[in-house]
Amino acid sequence: MAYQALYRTWRPQTFGDMVGQEVVTRTLRNALVTNQMSHAYLFTGPRGTGKTSAAKIFAKAVNCLHPIDGEPDGTCEICQAADNGTLGDIIELDAASNNGVDEIREIREDVNYAPTMGQFKVYIIDEVHMLSTGAFNALLKTLEEPPANVIFILATTEPQKIPATIISRTQRFDFRRIDANDAYQRMVYILNERGDTYDETALRVIANAADGGMRDALSILDQALSFGNGQVTLENALLVTGSVTQALLGEYVQAVVNHESQKALAKLSEVLTAGKDAGRFIEDLISYARDLLLSTEAPELISLVPDNNFNQLAAEQAPEVWYHMIDILNETQQQIRYTNRPSIYLEVLTVKLSRPATTNLAAKSQPVTTESAQPVGIVGSQAVVSSDSKAEPIKTVESTKSTPIAESTPVVPEAEKIRVADRASTETKDLFAVLNQATRGDLNRVVGVWADVIATLPVSSQAMLNTAKPIAASETGMVLGFDFEIFRDNTKRNAELIATLTEKVQALTNAPAERQLVLITNEEWPALRTEWVNEHHHASSQAVQPEQTAVQQVTESSVAAIVDEPTTDAEVDTQAPVVKEALNLFGTDIVEVEHD
Repeated sequence: MAYQALYRTWRPQTFGDMVGQEVVTRTLRNALVTNQMSHAYLFTGPRGTGKTSAAKIFAKAVNCLHPIDGEPDGTCEICQAADNGTLGDIIELDAASNNGVDEIREIREDVNYAPTMGQFKVYIIDEVHMLSTGAFNALLKTLEEPPANVIFILATTEPQKIPATIISRTQRFDFRRIDANDAYQRMVYILNERGDTYDETALRVIANAADGGMRDALSILDQALSFGNGQVTLENALLVTGSVTQALLGEYVQAVVNHESQKALAKLSEVLTAGKDAGRFIEDLISYARDLLLSTEAPELISLVPDNNFNQLAAEQAPEVWYHMIDILNETQQQIRYTNRPSIYLEVLTVKLSRPATTNLAAKSQPVTTESAQPVGIVGSQAVVSSDSKAEPIKTVESTKSTPIAESTPVVPEAEKIRVADRASTETKDLFAVLNQATRGDLNRVVGVWADVIATLPVSSQAMLNTAKPIAASETGMVLGFDFEIFRDNTKRNAELIATLTEKVQALTNAPAERQLVLITNEEWPALRTEWVNEHHHASSQAVQPEQTAVQQVTESSVAAIVDEPTTDAEVDTQAPVVKEALNLFGTDIVEVEHD
């Protein structure tokens, strides 16, 4: 006889053989024992979890001549015919290729005929969601009131595509993903029965790669056996699944958390040179970080066998490190789906994970002093921590009533507050520090990438930052002017948004370090600009005592050379072509621009 794949040879023949579906199998067995079978069932769940196998076992058990506690005995002529595929009372239909009205009409006619050998005719319709709307409508009446000796079993991976009128006429059973440990135990049983040699670690790699599908696990196992001439080794399993060795994963993660980007990139090069899939590599990293996260809280849930590197990482790093790593890995996993050069994203990911700035907030928990949480202003290349006295807030041109926001203010964790203080400020001294070092070149670089930075943000953040524009920039800082105070305040409170902005601007401008953000409103800017000019004027007057007008002119021209002045609504209005034409026709005395 020709060779059969493992998943076909070892397809479950009884409910007891099924793996990981105890609730479903127990319910079906009890229904058979008490003779309380429904006329229609709907089996839903991911691929390879036993939906079709359960349907065949149920069809065999309901017609078995000598059932044993709800299980088919497997020896009677009906069970033998069902196993051989010659029992005419079990009809299997693939809805993917038979999805028309005509096929369903044939079923409607056939259900009127009595079973030939068994007690029931069982129709198993696989991938039922592929039926057309007309086919569902044709099936509806028959499904609601079939003959007494007919049972329908519908199987699908996408129940949301099935009309509610069909679902309401069935008993629904949800098949869950197969746990990796259950898949491992099943493979051990099969290999022991076959007498094959295997490496337990290799089987765990296969179980994890199957992602909850028992059929997938057996298919991969079949490949590994063929590759290894009847032996399942760790090396063979890694080659077949495209997974990365646990040792290499550990070395990569160790280099990342130690901020050794060069070493981490070398390990990444090993992965890519070996031809590993980028998506598979990220999945392996997520699983590895997940196991590290659970190693201290729930060690019984980890899916790998801990080695020395794993134990060292788990002992030395705080859980926040793995939270942060999983977030970044998940973001990169989404991005590489839409690119033809995933290696670039992996290299950027490696550098991003290796940067100290991304792991400082996730280091071992240490007592945070009041001084460490103070806002930091960057003046030139020196970091200055504000003193105990309260810093003078940025002055506004005229007092305005701000919208109450206390009720909607989110609760920000302490670590996130520190990040906000480090990366964003509304202090006057921080604004002046940026202006003191600002250049037109730095501003042009920031303005040139600003649209790209905004485009990478979530839609809600894009709407908020579309009202902001860079006013000035230096190597260590940049000034953002907002049209509305509430948007400025919401941006400052959003630690994740601030972190994303600083990281994206640094990456796109190739800056040596992240720039501190100084957030102001465009309404505040004229007064702040004048205050900064006057400060320079006062300092220059004390030093040299030249004519004030000359100093003032030089300072004003220097401001114009390094900043982009915010455009007011009035300036925008008067620049519109229709407004210019009105000014030419009627003069400026009687023209007033009105907004809708």
